[in-house]
Amino acid sequence: MTALERRMGLAELADVIGPERVIGIPVGQVTHLAYDSRDVVAGTLFFAVPGVHVDGHDFAAQAVAAGAVAVVGEREIPGVAVPQLIVARTRHALADAADEWFNRPSERLHVIGITGTDGKTTTAFLANEVLRAGGRRPGLIGTVAVLVGDEMRPNPNRNTTPEALELQELLARMVAAGNDSVVMEATSHGLAQSRVRHARFAVGVLTNLTSEHLEFHGSLENYRAAKAMLFEETPIAVLNADDPSFAYFRERARDRVTTYAIETDADLRATDLDARGDGTTFRLAAPGWSGTVRVPIPGWFNVQNALAALALAHVEGVDLDVAAEAIARSPGVPGRMETVDEGQPFTIVVDYAHTADSLAKVLRVLRPLASGRLIAVVGSAGERDPTKRAPMGRAAAELADVVVVTDEDPRLEDSRAINEQIAEGARSAGARDGEDLFVIDDRPAAIAHAVGLAREGDAILLAGKGHEQSIIYGTEGRPWDEKGQARRALRAAGHGAGGE
Repeated sequence: MTALERRMGLAELADVIGPERVIGIPVGQVTHLAYDSRDVVAGTLFFAVPGVHVDGHDFAAQAVAAGAVAVVGEREIPGVAVPQLIVARTRHALADAADEWFNRPSERLHVIGITGTDGKTTTAFLANEVLRAGGRRPGLIGTVAVLVGDEMRPNPNRNTTPEALELQELLARMVAAGNDSVVMEATSHGLAQSRVRHARFAVGVLTNLTSEHLEFHGSLENYRAAKAMLFEETPIAVLNADDPSFAYFRERARDRVTTYAIETDADLRATDLDARGDGTTFRLAAPGWSGTVRVPIPGWFNVQNALAALALAHVEGVDLDVAAEAIARSPGVPGRMETVDEGQPFTIVVDYAHTADSLAKVLRVLRPLASGRLIAVVGSAGERDPTKRAPMGRAAAELADVVVVTDEDPRLEDSRAINEQIAEGARSAGARDGEDLFVIDDRPAAIAHAVGLAREGDAILLAGKGHEQSIIYGTEGRPWDEKGQARRALRAAGHGAGGE
């Protein structure tokens, strides 16, 4: 039996979970944990988790038929002929059980959580580079990739922060692979839904906070409070002093606070920014250190991300000379300010920007890189914060010369309705249909249209999809490759090796 294969008595797990009441007698051996009935095999303890579209309680009978030996849920389920452990929150019970099942792996790792609306992924990648340069062996859990041991793999899951069961298994695999720490993107969903319960964070890092995920949290106040949960737990907080919510997070920080900024006085401050097409150089003043840092990723917002990684290096005791060198040689992040080059006389950049704030930041970076027009291809995901759609269209119209509105991930919403909400925002900023505004639902057609419009010196931003390998219609994730689609459109237009 390996470290990741366990067998526990149901009564022992019941003690860990601490149910409010038990129906039946909790006896027998548990050999598997699951919250999806499709993953149930003989010997499984099934957790009935309420979800957005489906409720795990409705699948309890199916789980029992597949071999579940007991069910954990928030209410009694009639007709289930196995013991039921009734709890206040199934997600808490799942996290508690998973932590025990995998032998409390976070107790043997130095866990660093990175939260914020934008910049989490780039900051996490830079933090990983900095820690490795400083002699650590960190794992990585994030939107784009997962690093266990020394093996980096793309993250196939749309959940940046995995569910508690997968998270604890990943942490256990890192322990087994010899990682001594982990850099983890901690999303507001992951914090609010207790996915990171028992992550035992040692350091929390804030990138920034803008309006996002209000479809889930209900208000900006609730969204901000979910983010703050990280800093209420962790003994060390690394905060962006330039962010409008800085005072809020500082007040909620449990103990030590280290700050970074560009515009504001801070423990680590960047000055004399020299922004170019291939990155930015700046002067850094930090406690006991000053010098020049180069970030090989364009955009002043990536200076903020680099500052966050450098502030982390500072609190972790990594020499800032070593940290600055690590950032200077960073290869960048898939789907973040990535260029697509097929020899065309204009620029194409792929970026994950999917809020009005991040879209505006990227467009401002690209503007000086375009001697001609700036063309923005934008969309907004279905079943996600609808209040950001019009502002995204408005930002695109104000900062780009041409706006092409298209599908991102419509999910179960009507894609044309989503795109019209974005387009209305663009129209409110003066965009005119058929002249500098085009609504083309089909994303390949929209990208092809943007390529067809582009002339020498222009720049095209393909925003929203970034690294993602699927585009979701209904509940189906269809294969997608943004860079690949851009290359196909370029070749079809006669650019590259022979066209197609």
